Amino acid sequence: MEPFSAANSATVTAGAPRVGAPGTTDRHVLVAVAWPYANGLSHLGHIAGCYLPADIFARYHRIVGNRALMVSGTDAHGTPITVLADQEGVSPAEIVERFNPRFQEQWERLGVSFDLFTTTMTDNHREVTGDIFRGLKEHGYLEARTTDQMYDPEAGRFLPDRYVEGTCPFCSAADARGDQCDSCGKTLDPVDLIDPRSKLTGATPEARPTEHLFILLSELQDEVLAYLESREGWRNHVINWALGFVKDGLHDRAVTRDISWGVPVPDDLGLADADSKRVYVWFEAVIGYLSAAKEWAQRTGDPEAWRAWWEDPTADSFYFIGKDNIPFHAVYWPAQLMGSPSLNLPTNVPANQYVTFKGAKASKSLGVGRAVLDYLEVFGADELRYGLTTNLPEYNDVDLTDGELVRRVNDELVATWGNLVNRVLAMTQKNFDGEVPAPGPLDEQDEALLATVDARLAAEADLLEQVELRRALKEAMAGAQAANVYLNAREPWQTAKTDRERTATTLWTALQAIAGLNVALAPFLPFSAAKLHGWLGLEPTMAGAGWQRPEVTAGTELASPTPLFAKVELPEDDAEA
Repeated sequence: MEPFSAANSATVTAGAPRVGAPGTTDRHVLVAVAWPYANGLSHLGHIAGCYLPADIFARYHRIVGNRALMVSGTDAHGTPITVLADQEGVSPAEIVERFNPRFQEQWERLGVSFDLFTTTMTDNHREVTGDIFRGLKEHGYLEARTTDQMYDPEAGRFLPDRYVEGTCPFCSAADARGDQCDSCGKTLDPVDLIDPRSKLTGATPEARPTEHLFILLSELQDEVLAYLESREGWRNHVINWALGFVKDGLHDRAVTRDISWGVPVPDDLGLADADSKRVYVWFEAVIGYLSAAKEWAQRTGDPEAWRAWWEDPTADSFYFIGKDNIPFHAVYWPAQLMGSPSLNLPTNVPANQYVTFKGAKASKSLGVGRAVLDYLEVFGADELRYGLTTNLPEYNDVDLTDGELVRRVNDELVATWGNLVNRVLAMTQKNFDGEVPAPGPLDEQDEALLATVDARLAAEADLLEQVELRRALKEAMAGAQAANVYLNAREPWQTAKTDRERTATTLWTALQAIAGLNVALAPFLPFSAAKLHGWLGLEPTMAGAGWQRPEVTAGTELASPTPLFAKVELPEDDAEA
């Protein structure tokens, strides 16, 4: 299976560098994105939850010139995959092989610019997982214990946590899983469930003894708490959940399971019957961020390049996830890194809340929320990205409708930004033969517009650094609104009849503003930004050009304009719904 990377696709990297392309600053930023289970295509909840925010953030840093590395991959070992494989009577590997190419397709079509999108089935991932195990063992944070695990007497096998369902002991939700209750967010153990039942047969599972490796989280609790208390700028729902989780007490947790699918347990750790066990996926999947960085480095021809993001204390690392993954990324993963030291801890975990559809949380397993590829049959990629960004669930759950997406695109993106670009380029084409006119002296109104665009760019950069993406997009669109106000006040369609120099100055000023606003919108709208960048006769790539308004030189020949965006019309059945 060929891992997906930015080097494989010109489409996915509009506005982004190729694998191995150098940045222009010394700042290294790791953009670590949640690994999707290979049991179904991503829906809008997934995209708005972590993948689109991560891409916007990474694209911004690439334009600035920072060395952004964005990695993720298909989680091949999650229990939902084995559940689906059991249902279909196929191997888990076949499920992964089926869905991984579709993931690659959706990233390409939506413009999610991974530097590497791989899988947890690689030899590299197995080796890196083994290294983390050995680091924990060496530092005294791993030990073998005999414990009870749920066993299905009808199926004749031990059950992974997600194969056990029952009533949550904390909130009484009837559909809690053996690892976590989605209703209250509590992390669980299958033996905690009330009235447990096997997902395989419906039988009541029995607790039977088995030996496993445990990570000694209780001994890392004080260190994790001190780390969390030192965090600044984290979203309240993330830091409060993580702190509450740790203050309730960290319990030692098994990192192996009696299953046949997953990363093999290293045989040099003193675990009896290690061949029949596999690494527990909660422990192994997060290691993928490190293994993917190492794989990326190997693919660039510099196997040690990953160290700049993982061992340099000045590097930053941002983990983009949904809120149900907060404990695993803000508590457990830092604990794993502390127990196997010398690697950087997360700088920030900007987890989003949920996207819901008529109040129901989007879910692949429950069939709530359509796949993103379905939406791309109706929306252009940039149009869909815009509609989702205006509704990102950064601090609260967002109930999303197709009608809201359409309204945002038609009333804002097309009417404000697309219309501005089209009419300025069209007037330049008509009055100055498609060349950027030489301006006369700028007056206060001209200077004010350019100052406004520059100020919006600066304010937007501050917000992007804080992962405040919705507010950052509002700054950019406010600049577009200001340009429209300027244009309506100057009326170049009228002055073209009486004052050619004034018209030239107005259109030159508007073109400079558009060039700056295109930079501001590029992280959100990479396809149209790359197109417009070319229309304005600017450099072929925006990566490393800097977060600033570029100058569109007088005399530059502009491309003949076509609409950047088209209004969206829902199919009749969807519109009625």
